[in-house]
Amino acid sequence: MQTLLNLLAAIALLVWGTHIVRSGVLRVYGTSLRQVLRRSVGNRGTSFVAGVGVTGLLQSSTATALLVSSFVSQGMITTSAALAVMLGADVGTALMVQFFSLNLAWLAPLLIVSGVVVYLSKKNERAGQIGKIVLGLGVIILALQMVTAATAPLTQAAGVRVLFAQLSGDLLLDVLIGALLVVVSYSSLAVVLLVATLSATHVVPIEVALPIVLGANLGGGLLALLTTWKADAIARRVPLGNFLFKAAGVAAAVMALPLVTPYLIKLQDDPQQLVVQFHLLFNIVLAIAFIQFTGRFASLTERWLPAPRPT
Repeated sequence: MQTLLNLLAAIALLVWGTHIVRSGVLRVYGTSLRQVLRRSVGNRGTSFVAGVGVTGLLQSSTATALLVSSFVSQGMITTSAALAVMLGADVGTALMVQFFSLNLAWLAPLLIVSGVVVYLSKKNERAGQIGKIVLGLGVIILALQMVTAATAPLTQAAGVRVLFAQLSGDLLLDVLIGALLVVVSYSSLAVVLLVATLSATHVVPIEVALPIVLGANLGGGLLALLTTWKADAIARRVPLGNFLFKAAGVAAAVMALPLVTPYLIKLQDDPQQLVVQFHLLFNIVLAIAFIQFTGRFASLTERWLPAPRPT
C-alpha cells in the first residue's frame, strides 16, 4: 500500500510541476507569446515554428490551443494558420518530453532551492514569477525520480506483471487508457513521461507503452475539445481540426504498430528512450503528413462549425 501511495504522490507531483511551469510562463510571458503567435502566422512554416517554440515554453499543447482558438474567434488569425501552429505545438510537447527524459537528477535540487529562494524573496515581482517557473522545472525532474524509485518494488511483484500483461495485445484498449489518463491528469506531457519511466523499470512492457503513447496524443486532442466545449463555434474549430489530425494519425499508427514494433525495438534497446523517441517521431510524421492540408481541414471545420448569424 505504501508503494502505491508513493507512486500516486509522485504522479500528482509530476502533474503539479507542469501546472506550475505553465501558469508561471503565462503570467510572465503571456503577452509576448501572444504577440509571437500573431506575428508568425504569415505562412505554414512560420506558424509551425511558432507553435513549437510557444509550446516548448508552456509545456502544454492544450494551453497553446486555447491561445490560438481565442485569436481565431477574434478574427486575428485564420483557422488554417492556427492548425499549422497546433501541428508545431504537438512537436514542441514531444521535444520537451525528450528533454525531461534525460538524466537530470543533479539539476533538480539546484532548480528547487534557487526557485524557492527567488520566489519567496521577490514574490510580487517579475523575478519571483521566474523563480516559480524554475521551481516547477525542478519539481518535474524530482517527480520523475520519485516515480522511478516508487516503481522499483513493483517490478518484483508478480501480480503487477500479470496485470500489465493483460493489457498487451489489445491495442485499442491501451490507446483508450492513454487517452483517459491524459484527460484525468490534464497533461499529455506528464502521461508520456510517466509511461517512459515505467517502461524503463520494466513495469510496463514496450508493447503496451507504445499504444498508450498513441492514446496520450489522442487524449491531448480530446482534452482541448473538452476545454473549449462551451466556447463559440469559431473558437472550437481549431481543437476540432487538431483532433482530426490526431485521430487520423493514431488510426494509421495502430494498424502499422504490430508490424513496426519489432524493428523499433531492434533500433533502440532502451525502453525509456524508445517511448520518448516514438512519441517525437509520431508527431513529426503527423506534421509532415498534414501541414499541406491545413487549409482543407480548416474548410471542413468551418462547414461543421459555421459562424453564428448576426441578429
